[in-house]
Amino acid sequence: MKTVTLNNGIEMPQMGYGVYQVSPSECERCVSDALQTGYRMIDTAQAYYNEEGVGNAVKKSGINRQDIFLVSKVWISNYGYEKAKASIDESLRRLQTDYIDLMLLHQPFCDRYGAYRALEEAYKEGKLRAIGVSNFYPDHFIDLASNVEIVPAVNQVETHVFDQQIEPQKIMEEFGTHIMSWGPFAEGRNRFFTNPLLTEIGSKYGKTVAQVALRWLIQRGVIIIPKTTHIERMQQNIDIFNFELSAEDMTSIATLDTGKSAFFDHHDAETVRLFMSWR
Repeated sequence: MKTVTLNNGIEMPQMGYGVYQVSPSECERCVSDALQTGYRMIDTAQAYYNEEGVGNAVKKSGINRQDIFLVSKVWISNYGYEKAKASIDESLRRLQTDYIDLMLLHQPFCDRYGAYRALEEAYKEGKLRAIGVSNFYPDHFIDLASNVEIVPAVNQVETHVFDQQIEPQKIMEEFGTHIMSWGPFAEGRNRFFTNPLLTEIGSKYGKTVAQVALRWLIQRGVIIIPKTTHIERMQQNIDIFNFELSAEDMTSIATLDTGKSAFFDHHDAETVRLFMSWR
């Protein structure tokens, strides 16, 4: 598996398996299938309510803990220093591990500074091997990254062919922060899986639309965590390291960028109100 080196020297798989919207009852099976398929990075979150399933699968896998890279996220209801600190310990308990490889702040709302201080402290204590943020747009990201002791190693944001995050990625790189994609398939929106351009490019390489889209992200240096509950799709998704898109294909795919979220805008008042209702 190809890896990236984070800004503290930690090696992280560039591709992993995401469990967003995987039900708690299915999570253990899905993660077990992913590990069996060859994935070695698993991305979960407190708000997914399936950390225990991830922990069970890792524990039963027989794979050495140091060979698996676990990612989780602190939810906004646990923001503020004291609550975030307690929630990190709770995530460790649910995941049945002494350390989490990467812990992120899930959203840029509420007391993110207090929560990030808790991440920094847990990092220094060895509970977290790396820390970062998620869904931080350039303004939120620059503000936080410029005013903390430990610069985020990763910023996980919506990133796919329709919302490519080109300029935000450049800003992250100025701080030595890696971009990580959620929603690499845009959850099928905008007729993603039947897109004519991606279909045409895929036919040249004998690859699916999904494989082309994932390969395009990989070649941009983006960390990816495609999600599926079917082992056959897990196998297809990971089968992207035996071909390379041409420069022409990369440029063609760049034309699909709308520069807009396929889901919601974190600067929109109604979106913020929605998140406040989830505290």
